[in-house]
Amino acid sequence: MSDIANSSSTSNGNNVRKTVIVGSGPAGLTAAIYTARGNLDPLVIEGYQAGGQLMLTSEVENFPGFKDGIMGPELMMEFRSQAERFGAEFITKDVTKVELDGEVKKIWVGNDLYLAESVIISTGASANLLGLENESRLMGRGVSTCATCDGFFFREKTICVIGGGDSAMEEATFLTRFASKVYIIHRRQGFRASAIMLEKAKDNPKIEFILDTVVTDVLGDDIVTGVKLKNVKTDEEYELKVDGMFVAIGHTPNTKLFDGQIDMDDNGYIQTSPNKAKMSGTNIPGVFACGDVQDSHYRQAITAAGSGCTAALDAEHYLESGNDK
Repeated sequence: MSDIANSSSTSNGNNVRKTVIVGSGPAGLTAAIYTARGNLDPLVIEGYQAGGQLMLTSEVENFPGFKDGIMGPELMMEFRSQAERFGAEFITKDVTKVELDGEVKKIWVGNDLYLAESVIISTGASANLLGLENESRLMGRGVSTCATCDGFFFREKTICVIGGGDSAMEEATFLTRFASKVYIIHRRQGFRASAIMLEKAKDNPKIEFILDTVVTDVLGDDIVTGVKLKNVKTDEEYELKVDGMFVAIGHTPNTKLFDGQIDMDDNGYIQTSPNKAKMSGTNIPGVFACGDVQDSHYRQAITAAGSGCTAALDAEHYLESGNDK
């Protein structure tokens, strides 16, 4: 520990915490609840964009326990308050550097150094967006990145899905359960989607493809009323009346901070162990991952919360048993 004690960074008394949670959202906050109740005195470095993607969501109707639904930010504040009730401590700043090898993990927030026996990573994944000003302004008011979350609100509505991969085909097909019409807008003729997913979308009578076309603006004051389109081959511009726009051009896991230290897949998602005794474990003993940072498939609040519970219990077992040290 002498090298740590002599560090030029502020070391907060060199207290080695049992658990530090990096990130928040449903996964990180559930991990905080469980580790706090397990007397692990967790420190949650929740980030400046605390709460995850649910902070950009309006009404959440598919989270158990809220029969009338609940606003996304309100749900996250309930999670956070519950964790605080059991003693979790929060820092609303971003982690700037980590060193995760060894029994004692090092986490920096600027010049402040925090030490921990275990680390739970729950930094999530960010939905890729088109980068339009009105897209951000109308997020949660007709603009969405999650069909499973928001499709119910578009019963008998006309909507568009942006993208050409499996996610776009899957979202569009799912949305036909609710919407009367679904446009798939794609910037070229070719698709990244698998043949089976593409054929399924093409065979659906509610789906219409608009190809060689990009969205240049999202229309509407308080809610989405349409999109402005441009044909990339003819430069023709026109407006399409829709009640919602679903962006399905992929997600980027927030894992850059851990490059070179933790095993990731080709898309940058943290790889966790299939070992039932350590489902959330990474290649580094004492480091666990939960939520969208390691889940590229489900990306639901409830599955993220469940994996946060798993990570907390795995961390608790690691600290108690010492078998992996």
